[in-house]
Amino acid sequence: MAVILIGRTIIGLFSTLVAWCGLRWHIGFTIQNRFSWGMRGSYIPLLQRVLLNFIWNAIQCWTGGKLVAVCVTAVFPSFQNINNTHKLPRNTPATATEMIGFFLFWFFSIPFLWIPPERFRRPFLVTCVYCGVAMICMLIWSLAVAKGVGPVFYTPATVKPSPSSWTWNTAWIMLKCINSTIGGNAAGMTNGSDFSRYAKSPRQALRYIIGTVTCLIGVGTLVSLVGLVVTAAAQKIYGEIYWNPPDLLLRMMQNDDGSITSSKARAGVFFLALGFSLTAGFENICGNAVAGGIDLAGIWPRYINIRRGAIITFFAAWICQPWQLVNRATTFVTVLSSFSVFLAPLMGIMTCDYFLIHKQKVKLSWLYELRGGYFYHHGINWRALPVWIAGWAPTVGGLSVTVQKKLLSPKPLFHMYYISFFLGFLISFILFYVVNLIFPLKNLNETDGTDVFGAFTVDEARLLRLSPLPSTEKAGSCLDIEQVPTVSK
Repeated sequence: MAVILIGRTIIGLFSTLVAWCGLRWHIGFTIQNRFSWGMRGSYIPLLQRVLLNFIWNAIQCWTGGKLVAVCVTAVFPSFQNINNTHKLPRNTPATATEMIGFFLFWFFSIPFLWIPPERFRRPFLVTCVYCGVAMICMLIWSLAVAKGVGPVFYTPATVKPSPSSWTWNTAWIMLKCINSTIGGNAAGMTNGSDFSRYAKSPRQALRYIIGTVTCLIGVGTLVSLVGLVVTAAAQKIYGEIYWNPPDLLLRMMQNDDGSITSSKARAGVFFLALGFSLTAGFENICGNAVAGGIDLAGIWPRYINIRRGAIITFFAAWICQPWQLVNRATTFVTVLSSFSVFLAPLMGIMTCDYFLIHKQKVKLSWLYELRGGYFYHHGINWRALPVWIAGWAPTVGGLSVTVQKKLLSPKPLFHMYYISFFLGFLISFILFYVVNLIFPLKNLNETDGTDVFGAFTVDEARLLRLSPLPSTEKAGSCLDIEQVPTVSK
């Protein structure tokens, strides 16, 4: 739990750092990278995120589909007995019930793509409360039935290094676990400014920061603890360890011979699975579909808006074939979970550029001009690319030998990989600052002087030392800056 708490704390701090630009200037990840990478160079981080959003959306749909399959089984017990041989090809690593659940989850999620991101608050609030109640009910039930927790909760670490190197090896193991905790959330950490940009006042910005840190640290750690306790209690009840919630929920409805139990158990499991599937759906829409839509809109703004991009991301789930990724390509999923090797240097560049190089000052009009100050050399800030490569070059070797399970490789490769997030972030942060000292940019620390897009309230404009537009001063509201025309020649 200490590793989880430390990891979640670091995630909360870095998520706030990345989201700060969006809170202040109302621009998301897509636009923010234009002043760091250049108008054309910004496609490099965008393409990375689009790929990740496509694949994680597909995997999340598969996970949600398994929960939906549990819901259907709770209502129609015969659903679990569907014959696979007449429904799917023999080489498909999935059952017919899983494929049906995947389709239902995918299909019923599509209408929610029409909800604008700025209106996510109410449905998210209802879903979070429902899921929280379901989680606590599952915890109480498992402890009441098991009358305690199973041995997995008390099992000590199985790694036993030699006494002379025990402290050193244990430290590296903990660093590896912390790095893995951060790596699984690295893609979501880059999404911060995509949603923080909707804060319309300093008070809302403060609420966003408090909410982000509280949820990532407090709620995230609590959910992990509840999951561990429920798994340990279920081990005492069923004699097996169920780490995957859909598998445990399905087992809760079954007798020892595999038949479905009473209607009371089915009703309870149905409402639990429904709450978890709704949570998985909204998390997927917000963290993957909408984020993918924003990135696609940034790449092809003339043809794709956020909603169209989210729909494209959702349909790409069938192309990605998550049943192949989850059930067969375990190495590929491991690489995805370790993608922080490439994202950490990206965040290092973003953070250094915004806080140290530009000193939190952005000229918004240049973000939409092909010949503005952020166009750099042919649309590319040449400083960013070599620094980004230098950030992941020392750790990508460790990623390779870890994925290939080459245990006899040099230890430094593993050690650098175990701290890949911190190492990549620091290398890119420091190098980007040094390169900009040696080859300084022109026209730094400039702003428009006027709220040219009407994006800020009067109070915000004054804090940024901008002259508010007359219409904004009367209305006291702000415009979403990413709805303005894309670029001008």
